[in-house]
Amino acid sequence: MAKFDKIAVIGKIGDTGMVPVFYNSDLQTCKDVVKACYDGGVRAFEFTNRGDFAHEVFGELVKWAAKECPELALGVGSVVDPATAALYIQLGACFVVGPLFNPDIAPICNRRLVPYCPGCGTASEMGKAQELGCDITKLFPGDVYGPNMVKGILAPMPWTKIMVTGGVSPDAENLQKWFASGVFCVGMGSKLFPKEKVAAKDWAYVSNKCRECLDIIAAARR
Repeated sequence: MAKFDKIAVIGKIGDTGMVPVFYNSDLQTCKDVVKACYDGGVRAFEFTNRGDFAHEVFGELVKWAAKECPELALGVGSVVDPATAALYIQLGACFVVGPLFNPDIAPICNRRLVPYCPGCGTASEMGKAQELGCDITKLFPGDVYGPNMVKGILAPMPWTKIMVTGGVSPDAENLQKWFASGVFCVGMGSKLFPKEKVAAKDWAYVSNKCRECLDIIAAARR
């Protein structure tokens, strides 16, 4: 069962404006990355369903995070079908993210008050997702569409909460462009966790980079 309900999770995502995105087959590495992000101010984290037995890693990560990162909403990404969504919800996922929009996933999440953030590429897809209860829709891949796409959608649909993933980097210029366009939040993966930093277990770098990004986002919103 999810530790936080839909309203609480959306609040955490909205308050910080950033959701780190990460996967590793090694449980300890995942714990270290999550803790580094948490220490840096992150309160919503997306574990991506990318490798074999990823759900087993996630299940252990959820139990660990409940004690070590008590205010963290831990969700799952790269979900493309309802069975996978149900599996991760049973393991405690607080939100579900997908690279695409599958209408059959929405009822699975809605029944348990778990936010479903589907990947959308058009205003029509976002509108249909909203009809099915998706409060946050993900513009993916962000670098293909760009900030002007966000502005274009928000003009006739100003109530839309857009998460951008893909093409987001942890630097002031990039983040300022996205938030100036009106995004609700951004998802950030490999550029937030350089392979060499993970290999070197430089968790202080990750914590500091998260703090820096959150400060940039807060300033951009003002």
